[in-house]
Amino acid sequence: MALNWNPKHLEIKTRSVEKTLEPLVMQVTTLVSSKSPQKKKGKSKRAHVLVAAVERATQNFVEKGELIALENPDIKHEMLATVDEVRTTGEIMSTSAKEFANDPCSSVYRGNMVRASRNLLSAVTRLLILADMIDVHLLMKKLRRVEDDLEYLKSVSSQAELMDGMDRFGRSAAD
Repeated sequence: MALNWNPKHLEIKTRSVEKTLEPLVMQVTTLVSSKSPQKKKGKSKRAHVLVAAVERATQNFVEKGELIALENPDIKHEMLATVDEVRTTGEIMSTSAKEFANDPCSSVYRGNMVRASRNLLSAVTRLLILADMIDVHLLMKKLRRVEDDLEYLKSVSSQAELMDGMDRFGRSAAD
C-alpha cells in the first residue's frame, strides 16, 4: 500500500480522531492548566498522578500502534516510525512534566512542558490518522472484492456458476 501524504502537515477533520484524543487532551490540559492554585514552595502531588496517566495513555498508543504495524506489513515501516515518534515525544513529555511538577512556579519548566505536550498530541494524532488510513484501505479492498463477486454473479450463465458465485459472494461479504 503506497500512501502519498506528509504527516507533518495534516489538517484534522475527523470526529473519530477528536473523540479518541479527548481523554489525552483533557489529561494534558489539566496538567498544564494555569488556573490551578500554585504554591510558592513544594511539589504538586496531583501533577504526578496526571503524569502517570499520560504515560499510561502514551504506552497504550505505542502498544496498539505496534500491533497494527505487525498486522499490516505493507505499512509496517511508516507505522513503526510513527510509533517511535509517539514513544519519544511521550518520554520528553513525561520528563518535562515531572520537572514542572517538582517546581510548579518555574515558567521555564511550564513552557517546556507545554511544548512537549503539543508535540505529543501531534505525534498521537499522526498515529491515529495513519491507523484510520489503514482501516479505510482495508475496507476499500474488501468492498472491491464484494463488487467483483457481484459482477461475476451478473454474468453467470448456469446453475453451477450461480452457486459458485453465491459461495464466493458469501465468503467475501462475511470477511
